[in-house]
Amino acid sequence: LSDSIGGSFSASSHRCHHKQKHCLPIPQCGALSISPLLFHPHTKGSQIIMDTTQKAVKRQASFCNAITFSNRPIVIYEQVRLKITKKQCCWSGALRLGFTSKDPSRINPDTLPKYACPDLVSQSGFWAKALPEEFANEGNIIAFWVDKKGRVFYRVNDSAAMLFFSGVRTAEPLWALIDVYGLTRGVQLLDSEIIPPDCLRPRSFTAIRRPSLRRETEDTRLSVSLCDLNLQEETFHVTATTCPIPQNSLNSQHSHLLPSQLESDLRFHHLRGPHVKILDDQTVARLEHAREERTLVFTSRPLRINETIFVKINKSSAVRTGTLSYGVTSCDPSTLRPSDLPYNPESLVDRKEFWAICRVVVPLQSGDILGFMVNSDGELHLSHNGAGTGMQVCVDCSQPLWMFFVLHGAVTQIRLLG
Repeated sequence: LSDSIGGSFSASSHRCHHKQKHCLPIPQCGALSISPLLFHPHTKGSQIIMDTTQKAVKRQASFCNAITFSNRPIVIYEQVRLKITKKQCCWSGALRLGFTSKDPSRINPDTLPKYACPDLVSQSGFWAKALPEEFANEGNIIAFWVDKKGRVFYRVNDSAAMLFFSGVRTAEPLWALIDVYGLTRGVQLLDSEIIPPDCLRPRSFTAIRRPSLRRETEDTRLSVSLCDLNLQEETFHVTATTCPIPQNSLNSQHSHLLPSQLESDLRFHHLRGPHVKILDDQTVARLEHAREERTLVFTSRPLRINETIFVKINKSSAVRTGTLSYGVTSCDPSTLRPSDLPYNPESLVDRKEFWAICRVVVPLQSGDILGFMVNSDGELHLSHNGAGTGMQVCVDCSQPLWMFFVLHGAVTQIRLLG
């Protein structure tokens, strides 16, 4: 079979050469052998196409509607092993992995939601979490499993085991749940392995990542990959105008880049990180401490489709590195508390709401003006001083989306112009 972008499925199975040494498989009840682990042939998302071996799947379009399950229950300590065969830029998020106590054969495929997170995990009997995007690269082999205490662990290639999440009920049969979401376009099931718990050394159960898996310092992504598209530059304009721009808030050098009038109803939300101060009628966000943690600010209302939000870089330090991070979320900031905001913004993607985060990749200076716009296709476009930089990420615009910013590095103060 071939998918819509011309890729073909491999009929052969790839094996990971990394093995736990001196470990024998856990004897199964009644000494019965375990059948090969395959994808469930019928219960799958509407965008999933599967090869004839039931070991390889690809998402044919969109970024969602790609939930899959295993064809049989897994065994405690059985490592479900996946090879990422296709990655597609632009989308937000990556694989969602987990387990379910619901027999997929009893699930009507037409009732499957778009997303494993938050839709399925909000239902009883489903547990899943997003794989960190830095690990969702083509060729990587991901193994995940559950122990007898209901803790789920994962490893990437030959890395140490890392705690993923907990709370899975292990008193009932469990099927593997794999959502081929976002950046992840295709995966292949490899032969599963059952590793006795004694063969997993205690040091494996840490959150410390091997140096080879750490994010490179020059990587500009947080939780989304930027799209490698050669889009023509364009200047964004707003169509609705109600009041003039306050000239004292603009850099005169760049004032010609803006419409003559802007709507003035947009403010920063009162919910913010504890290390940020909101000033000037809630239009200015300023980093209050040298610490660059918990510095999120949100817009006071959801975005409107095809509106452009203009933001000015008020203060930028040449002696500090780093740039402005931004994103959109379906989470209403009014439902959050400051203590809910994480120290590391990457962990926002683990929440149940939709979150997409990325960074401005062009160097920023004081006085620069950025424009952010989400169109009806869910494409988030960025302009820098009037020049379009192309689509940055695709997001789910079927629900209200608030915009947020993370102050860190050289950018210490921003202003919402309208």
